[in-house]
Amino acid sequence: MQGDPGVYAALREMNIPFEYYEHPPVPTAVEAAIYWKDIRATHCKNLFFRNHKGNKHYLVIFEYSHSIQIRDLEQRLKQGKLTFASDERLMKFLGVKPGSVSPLGLIYDTAKHVHLFLDANLEKSEKISFHPNLNTATIVIDYRGFHRYLISRGNTFEYVKLYD
Repeated sequence: MQGDPGVYAALREMNIPFEYYEHPPVPTAVEAAIYWKDIRATHCKNLFFRNHKGNKHYLVIFEYSHSIQIRDLEQRLKQGKLTFASDERLMKFLGVKPGSVSPLGLIYDTAKHVHLFLDANLEKSEKISFHPNLNTATIVIDYRGFHRYLISRGNTFEYVKLYD
């Protein structure tokens, strides 16, 4: 099984069942969509930002087919100026490289530093998919299981309407 063994261990420890799908490396959700066409789930785009001072970090999660302009995101999140976090910050806080960003990387954020913004529409999902911290696989979990996973990590998170 490709991906981060820590992710699988965390999900098993919490008794969160998952479906596993392997595919070639896909650095963007748009490229991954080719391999997701027969997978019944809400597939997500995960973007990692930092604030202007660089002392706060945010993981923004929404359905992959939507686009969000950073200026619009700044207004909706009310966190000031946002920029994409560096590769070093991705590794430090989520244990991933670019193209593999996933909320499953929260297993590495032991300080609970990263705050999550989830699009409110995701709450309607039955199942949701993410990379298991490596972009050569996708896992699908029940949305209730995902919510339990978020609570277990201890990071702060909130639902916001990211698009109309």
